[in-house]
Amino acid sequence: MIYALAVALACVLASRGLIHYFQLESYQFPGYYRTLKRNWKNALLPGAILGLVLISLGLVKGMAGDGLVVNALAGAGILALGVFLCWISSKQKAKKALVFTPRVKRLYAVAAVVFALICCLLPHKGLFLFAFLLPVWVALAGLLAWPIEKLISEMYFRDAQRKLKARPDLIRIGITGSYGKTSVKFILGTLLSEKYQTLVTPSSFNTPMGVTKIIRTKLQPAHQVFVAEMGARHVGDIKEMCRLVHPTYGVLTSVGPQHLDTFKTLERIKKTKYELMDAIPQEGCCFFPDDGAICRELYDKTAKTRRLCCFNENGEADVWAKDVTVSPAGSRFELCTREGSIVCETKLLGEHNIQNILLAATVCLHLGLTLRQISRGIARLSPVEHRLQLIPSPGVTIIDDAFNSNPKGAEAALKVIRDFPGRRIIITPGMVELGEGEDEFNREFGRKMADCVDVAILVGVKHTQPIADGLKEAGFAAENIRPVKSLDEAAALLRQIGRPGDVALFENDLPDNYSEQ
Repeated sequence: MIYALAVALACVLASRGLIHYFQLESYQFPGYYRTLKRNWKNALLPGAILGLVLISLGLVKGMAGDGLVVNALAGAGILALGVFLCWISSKQKAKKALVFTPRVKRLYAVAAVVFALICCLLPHKGLFLFAFLLPVWVALAGLLAWPIEKLISEMYFRDAQRKLKARPDLIRIGITGSYGKTSVKFILGTLLSEKYQTLVTPSSFNTPMGVTKIIRTKLQPAHQVFVAEMGARHVGDIKEMCRLVHPTYGVLTSVGPQHLDTFKTLERIKKTKYELMDAIPQEGCCFFPDDGAICRELYDKTAKTRRLCCFNENGEADVWAKDVTVSPAGSRFELCTREGSIVCETKLLGEHNIQNILLAATVCLHLGLTLRQISRGIARLSPVEHRLQLIPSPGVTIIDDAFNSNPKGAEAALKVIRDFPGRRIIITPGMVELGEGEDEFNREFGRKMADCVDVAILVGVKHTQPIADGLKEAGFAAENIRPVKSLDEAAALLRQIGRPGDVALFENDLPDNYSEQ
């Protein structure tokens, strides 16, 4: 019994890296399994080490006898190994470290109970097999913990619902889209603050539990507007968010190939994003950009009160821009409505940010802001961290667009760096979560990159091979394609080759569960 419990505890300690993977994948089993497949060496190594040592200890016990003292010493040895493996895992450099949230602590507790039961039921000779299958047992612990988490999350969810229900005066805005939703959210929050006390969900809090936490801990009686970003990876996710927030106003930023690994088809993405508009009441309003594609199609099918913005006047838009000038210092344009116009300036980079501003301005006009208030808010806009954030320096100027990447956003980032003077360098691992078409999306990224940059530092030799192929197809010089194994190597190479006057675009930064081994 002592020996079996020691093995169980050692396995719990050694599973730290696996639990980290589970957290990085938002405790979703399909994502966890994909991460195990990508990182199979790291996933199997702790259990394999424990298993091999258990085999050795079994041989020693066979020769020395199976007495209490022998079992206690063997148990102490395997427990010490578990502590060591946990320590090694904690010392590994991670872009996003394991956070010991209450959910992680509960998962550890369930794992301890499950591992202990299994180890006590198994014969000592079979414990090595348990260790070898450690990723499976972590998944089992996650599965058994799921009903507990569901019960707790529903309790918090209903508490947030009650808090919102007590505020019928609160203006509630939901924002969704394949990309651009976080940028539009912060732009909208800044503009609305010219007239209203506004609460905006911070960072990328866009899941039911993330938004629930903000409602429960941050929403105050003084707030007049609540803006909730609504993310989705599966059909029904936006519907669940709307069950919480009950938005009166819905904002769609874009619809495109994002999270195709879970959605599978663009049609399913379109259906999911439109769940927001389905939830808007008749007295509310739906806001769309005229992208000449899916957003315009969804605008046309909407029978509720709706508003449309576009980059150039098309005769139907409620808000549009003209006389647009874009430079590395920012943008200037005339914001036009059917009632009037005003000249606006912003430090945000790129034409796509003007489209984001137009969409936010359309919402603000509907909520009673004046053109002067909106223009004042636009002048105050600051880049969202890691989203085309310009970081000037006397050496290499950095454009930080490392938060994530998608086909549309990557194209916008390339247009931005293209307009900069001097030598242009891109550092990128490419794009992920694009399903079966991922390689082709990255190959096309490479083709478009060829005309916009002078040096391409590709992070992850295997994953970025399609980008390199696309660059070569477009006639990009092979000697200027510099594949490296990690972001640290990329940064070191940039320090080596960079010179004053260069500009470097960091386009995407994959989390640890996508790192190449």
